[in-house]
Amino acid sequence: MIKEMSPLEKKIKIKFKNKELLKRALTHRSYLNEHSSFKIEHNERLEFLGDAVLELIITEYLYKKYQENEGVLTSWRASLVNTNMLAKIAEEISLDKYLFLSEGEKKSSSSRTKSTILADAFEALIGAIYLDAGMAKTKKFIEEKIIKKLPRVLKYRLYEDPKSRLQEIVQAEHKVTPGYLVLKEEGPDHDKKFTMGVFCGEKMLAQAQGVNKQEAGVRAAAEALKKYYKKIKKKS
Repeated sequence: MIKEMSPLEKKIKIKFKNKELLKRALTHRSYLNEHSSFKIEHNERLEFLGDAVLELIITEYLYKKYQENEGVLTSWRASLVNTNMLAKIAEEISLDKYLFLSEGEKKSSSSRTKSTILADAFEALIGAIYLDAGMAKTKKFIEEKIIKKLPRVLKYRLYEDPKSRLQEIVQAEHKVTPGYLVLKEEGPDHDKKFTMGVFCGEKMLAQAQGVNKQEAGVRAAAEALKKYYKKIKKKS
């Protein structure tokens, strides 16, 4: 199946001279296992390149814009280039609609796997833009899609561990430490899913699912923070 790429090019405001580069960025290794006649390479080499280009551009921006020490800048950079952030941005440009995936990967129920595939494809896309259009256009793309998230990251301190930040807020406002409780455990051993709730006393602040208790707890804390900041925003 040949996918029409022009809507994606229009969305990202970049018209590729080499269309094969764009398709390669969106080709997951699993697709080649099912389509041996598909003559395009999978995206892992482009992902390797895109990861390096992304880190360089983000690092240069932070270095020039802020006078913070390298530890602080590293945490800010990590919040912009982690798997969850890149997967979310990939979804915003509908990258998932254009991926070449095996049927097995399409049906995978693991949210972690889906996020990883999306984030990897997004980095591969950056690598493809760099090769096809050069550094200036790649920089503009990263500024428009990723660096624009930085003000929100700084405002809501999203670069901090969600559980630590939530504990700080709950202790300051309620003089108690938030507690975590497994609400549900489901799925076979190789694909477990845990639903964790975070509580302030007996009141549940939020709940979230993860592939282990730690991930579910972190996501629950992040959901609780999201609700907290929405409430603060309404009051202001």
